[in-house]
Amino acid sequence: MAHAVRLPSARIFVEQSGGRFMRKLLAVLTVLAVIIVGWYGAAVALNAKWVRDQATRAGVEVSFNALVADTMQQERPVLPAPHQVVQELWKTTVQKKITSKRSLVFHAWITLSATLAGFIIGTVAGILLAVGIVHNRAMDMSVMPWAIASQTIPILAIAPMIIVVLNSIGVQGLLPKAFISAYLSFFPVVVGMVKGLRAPDAMQLDLMKTYSASKGAIFWKLRLPSSMPYFFASMKIAIAAALVGAIVAELPAGAIRGLGARMLTGSYYGQTIQIWSALFMAALLAACLVGIVGMLQRLTLRKMGMAS
Repeated sequence: MAHAVRLPSARIFVEQSGGRFMRKLLAVLTVLAVIIVGWYGAAVALNAKWVRDQATRAGVEVSFNALVADTMQQERPVLPAPHQVVQELWKTTVQKKITSKRSLVFHAWITLSATLAGFIIGTVAGILLAVGIVHNRAMDMSVMPWAIASQTIPILAIAPMIIVVLNSIGVQGLLPKAFISAYLSFFPVVVGMVKGLRAPDAMQLDLMKTYSASKGAIFWKLRLPSSMPYFFASMKIAIAAALVGAIVAELPAGAIRGLGARMLTGSYYGQTIQIWSALFMAALLAACLVGIVGMLQRLTLRKMGMAS
């Protein structure tokens, strides 16, 4: 009898979960459809001037249908249409060898390697700074304001200086880009970990003291587990910031390899389709990295018994 009661309950739960998923999917698809329609409209509006200018020089009138068709297939459009960006992505990912310098997969790997290196450096530095800030009042009063002030300086102003200074002392390749990525990624980790390590309230701390717990025990058994939700939330921001830092670091590097260099090369020669395809590749890469961090968050919190 008990088994017979659970089956309808389980079926209702599955139906409710499926309904929630379909509503979320419908909302996402609706927003995506609106963006694509607006994008096509903007492409027609921005690319129409070139078509009209060509028609005026030729002394002919262009119909609306011909105008729309021409704006969808320009070689160097002001704003590429969505299908042009998709075609360029397909051509530079699937149809090109991964080892080819025209492959976006090749350039994405160059950017990804600098992103991961900078993310690791920034995360480790952020955790160490956060621990020091929480446990040392002098660091709290001095380091935290410095960390906040460091983010007010535009990365576009710092990146060339870092590249030039490190090149002058013989440091080239991955490390300069990794340092710039670390500069952007350490701050979210510092803020998130400080908030997380201070999450336990006074009653929890007093309870640990009644157990005669040492500072180390309070840290490992109370503060650190309480900080995990904050830590993973900050890591999602940090890894996206690290990717931005790696792309920015590639701009003054001579436009040789990486997604940033791909964008810069496209701007030199007016290849807007190349620029937009590199932008979309960077967005896809960021989405994958954030998704991986989210997956690690769910697994870790579930193992710790903290999953909601």
